[in-house]
Amino acid sequence: MTFDPEAHGAAWRPAFEAVESLVGGRILSVERQARWRPVFWIEVERPDGERRSVCFRSARLEQGEDHTARHEYACQRALEEQGIPVPHVYGYCEAPAGYVMDRVPGRPDLATAESPEERDAVRDEFIEILARIHALPLEPFRAIGLAPKRTPLELALGDTADGIARYRRLRKRPDPVVDFLIDWCERNAPPGRSENVFLTGDSGQFLFEKGRVTALLDVELAYLGDPLADLGGLFSRDLSEKMGDLGVAIDRYEAASGRAVDRRVVLYHAIRFALTTPVGTTLALATPHVAVDHVQYLTWYLVYARNPLELIAYREGIPLEEPERVEPVTSPWRVGHDLLEAKLDAFETPDAFGAYEKDAMRRLARHLAEADRIGPRLLEQDLDDVASLLGRRPADWRERDEQLSSLVAANAGEHDAGLVHYLVRRIRREEAILAPAQRDLVDARMQRIPLSG
Repeated sequence: MTFDPEAHGAAWRPAFEAVESLVGGRILSVERQARWRPVFWIEVERPDGERRSVCFRSARLEQGEDHTARHEYACQRALEEQGIPVPHVYGYCEAPAGYVMDRVPGRPDLATAESPEERDAVRDEFIEILARIHALPLEPFRAIGLAPKRTPLELALGDTADGIARYRRLRKRPDPVVDFLIDWCERNAPPGRSENVFLTGDSGQFLFEKGRVTALLDVELAYLGDPLADLGGLFSRDLSEKMGDLGVAIDRYEAASGRAVDRRVVLYHAIRFALTTPVGTTLALATPHVAVDHVQYLTWYLVYARNPLELIAYREGIPLEEPERVEPVTSPWRVGHDLLEAKLDAFETPDAFGAYEKDAMRRLARHLAEADRIGPRLLEQDLDDVASLLGRRPADWRERDEQLSSLVAANAGEHDAGLVHYLVRRIRREEAILAPAQRDLVDARMQRIPLSG
């Protein structure tokens, strides 16, 4: 069977042509991964009959940017040249933006390890590789445009500073959750930090097989900064792909790197790195692109906003409470929600990606149905709750958010406990509305580690 280069749409034809040119062969088959970001698994046959399994990893269409794909390609290539186990990269495609790399065997998530012994062996090997990365010379990374951080605040904020600047430039409405987390991170930057190393950024992404790490993946957030930032990032990774005991991982890092680790600084970076997700997703949720999987983005926003707030509470000794439950109501519009779900169930899809899109729409319909059932009552409860912070009950959610963001802007720390207590309860209410559609990361909670080694 001959591969049709326009089977996935004419826009992708140049990408497949780039794959054939860079790999040096003829495409036999292409499968698009069923997810929001375009990724294609491709089988290529070379003139000598050798077959190669490769991946075309595209830029993020939903964010309208291609610089992260180019950045990731350059960083992965630099790591490969210095002997770090990453997939071999063949080259970059300008339009559509993306790059070609080998498809590497293995699986993620240490929860799938066949035994505790395999889990611990893979985790320890990953930590050793991370320590090797942190010991690499900076020159190859400076040559591709990465710049060291110059001040303790720059080291503290790391790559999140770019997201914060973008958020402040593009936001259309106030988001007091994100505003508070940004403000807390800026006010609580660890003092006296000065060392720069190459950081994987979104750390803890790797594949393993038979008790060994086969490859590190996904360095699109890589930058030069504080080595403890990669340890902090493991707390976010552990929510979706289990890393084992992070306290043990930090002990292993100390042994492998020869550097002492300040656990309070690690928790700071766990809070700061988790903030990166709501900083990015709040913009997409406010004015979503048609490619956005709304429920998935909302899941990420809520989970990765609640967890840093809960870590702040743990680090600073702030007590938390769950919000009260509310009884659902049946509104006159329920029949329409039920009909929409039934129609989506009956809708036929041509392939795996179509099935993914259908599932995303069905989850959105289910979320909106639950918002109809309990949303109005939870909003009333929330407006009552926030009155103790603001001094009076806001008239609606818009006034609530405007006044809360103003309170955050004026806060020098005296309102931290009240804001953390309220914002966690607020997010828990929104998670209750999301629950029937959420599926993953339900009640996900970051690990707590002792604050001293």
